[in-house]
Amino acid sequence: MQHLLSMNELDTSDIQQLFSRAREVKSSNNEWEAPHAFAANIFLEPSTRTKNSFYIAEKRLGIDVVDVNGADSSLTKGESLRDTLKTLESIGVQLVVLRQSQQGILDELSQNLSLSIINAGDGMGEHPTQCLLDLFTIAEEFPSFEGLQVTIAGDVKHSRVARSNAHALRMLGADVLFVAPPQWQDPTVSHNYISMDDAVETSDVLMLLRVQCERHEQHVSNENYLSHYGLTADREKRMKEGSIILHPAPVNRGVEIESSLVECDRSRIFNQMSNGVAIRMAIIQTLLKEEI
Repeated sequence: MQHLLSMNELDTSDIQQLFSRAREVKSSNNEWEAPHAFAANIFLEPSTRTKNSFYIAEKRLGIDVVDVNGADSSLTKGESLRDTLKTLESIGVQLVVLRQSQQGILDELSQNLSLSIINAGDGMGEHPTQCLLDLFTIAEEFPSFEGLQVTIAGDVKHSRVARSNAHALRMLGADVLFVAPPQWQDPTVSHNYISMDDAVETSDVLMLLRVQCERHEQHVSNENYLSHYGLTADREKRMKEGSIILHPAPVNRGVEIESSLVECDRSRIFNQMSNGVAIRMAIIQTLLKEEI
């Protein structure tokens, strides 16, 4: 595997191997070093968790990090993203972590490159590393994905997280359902939509999505959204014993989830963030071991 652009590139064996390596990282605090490795983090959209967890993962692996952003790079002068990648390759970068807004361009960008690309989010396309850390967090809680009911609730239409997770969870054997307002449903992801009231009573995993206001043409009332499609304290009380709450973050408290529930006993939101470092270390190790 040279790149990680989409969850469609991975099979169940690949996913389990990444989980195994992430467990080793967590249990042994392993600081595997990539000799003479350079990574470039290119984030052309805002990010807190993904960008910084990649940085921590890279530094823990002994990788020298080059930070590239649109504001102070030659992209502002009209240089193509392809030429930026070729430039980084030419000066010795082995790995690029790339977040950008154009869906569906990564396959073309990655052609005839010797460096590896990790997709850190491509608009409304995919977010494979977020998906893998979500799956890893679920795997820490349940013995198998087979027959597990996972409900993905929220802004499905605009969510790269929903798209990546829907595919991977089905492949692993989970029963995947969705909750979303009609205008945010996406038939290309699923036709299996239920109410939030049904979801809280039947789901083993409730994965909440951020309301992506920046991608909307019309504003939605926060209070109205929480009461109809969010996780309220009353709904949390009706959740199954042993069920958990996930959210890729950033969390809009009081919108997707009542603020008091973000750190409740069921919540694994901050576990996801911690697991993000381990799973990204595992991905980087996997890619660079084939390159170096």
